[in-house]
Amino acid sequence: MSGEQPWKVDERTLSKKYRTDVNRLIRAWKKGLNDQEITFRTGVKPSTLYLIKQDIELAHRRHRLAQKKQALAQAQALGQYQIFFNPNL
Repeated sequence: MSGEQPWKVDERTLSKKYRTDVNRLIRAWKKGLNDQEITFRTGVKPSTLYLIKQDIELAHRRHRLAQKKQALAQAQALGQYQIFFNPNL
């Protein structure tokens, strides 16, 4: 995993979709601000903020699932798997 590039969310697409600066919202979350403070400072509705957070989490979950599938495929290709039914083979 050390050779892989870090995962990044497509901020430009989300910004167009929700018509707000998603990069600014992500920076605020990283600073430790809660959703109420972000809503007050940026003027973004709480429901929109919730949808943006869900989209980011879903994209991250999909990325992690793809990594797991790729790692599993590589492990099977190398023959590193467990035999559950007959371990003495």
